[in-house]
Amino acid sequence: MTQLEHSEVATDPGTRPALSLSGVTVEFESDRGTVCAFRDVDLTLRDGGFLSILGPSGCGKSTLLRVIADLVQPTAGTVSVLGSSPGAARTARAIGFVFQDASLLPWRTALQNVALPLEIRGAPRGGRTPAELLELVGLAGRENAFPHELSGGMRQRVAIARALVTGPRLLLMDEPFGALDEITRERLNQELLRIWQDTGTSVVFVTHSVPEAVYLSEQVLVLHAGPRGVRALRDIPLGYPRDPAIRDSPEFVAVAAELRAMLG
Repeated sequence: MTQLEHSEVATDPGTRPALSLSGVTVEFESDRGTVCAFRDVDLTLRDGGFLSILGPSGCGKSTLLRVIADLVQPTAGTVSVLGSSPGAARTARAIGFVFQDASLLPWRTALQNVALPLEIRGAPRGGRTPAELLELVGLAGRENAFPHELSGGMRQRVAIARALVTGPRLLLMDEPFGALDEITRERLNQELLRIWQDTGTSVVFVTHSVPEAVYLSEQVLVLHAGPRGVRALRDIPLGYPRDPAIRDSPEFVAVAAELRAMLG
């Protein structure tokens, strides 16, 4: 795969897929010998799309996200992020990452936590300011609050704002709402859809929750248990915007039941 220059990664949104994987396999060496996380994963995500990855524990969801982020190298296959290698996209700051734990620095305010990537790597041209991003995630007025003064949901909002501060075109989210209560989780699902539509950023979202995957996504990638790779890539035939009441619709229930059966 040809590695494009920084400027080529960061321009021409919409002219190439946000993400393309072909035959991607990941194996690790351990005391038990070679362990396969997954094999032969094929996937394409449109620029500006929203894809969720769903599967049982141990199927390789988080590992797949780390391959895309250039944190794990595939054993076989090719990965293209915005038409370039994951390494080039990461260097160009085209990738943002939100983990399950917000991991905020306790001695820094919300605003200072969001600004941290800019202090390390510098501000992108034309990007939103940390204050603008805190407003985007619904935390205007809490800029000077420290993490211990924020609820779990608020801390995750700060983490999302921090991931967006470098102006990424691909946002990777590894079960960011998994530790939250159901009410907060559903509220943040709504907020995430609003942020996604406002920014136009492509999203890959890992979750264990079938309803969450259906509610958020244009497509859901279902992984087999064990190292067998992809079981299905399912389009979600529900339009946007999505009102929370859609979770009770026959269409939603039918798609959720189909995905749940794949996990059984």
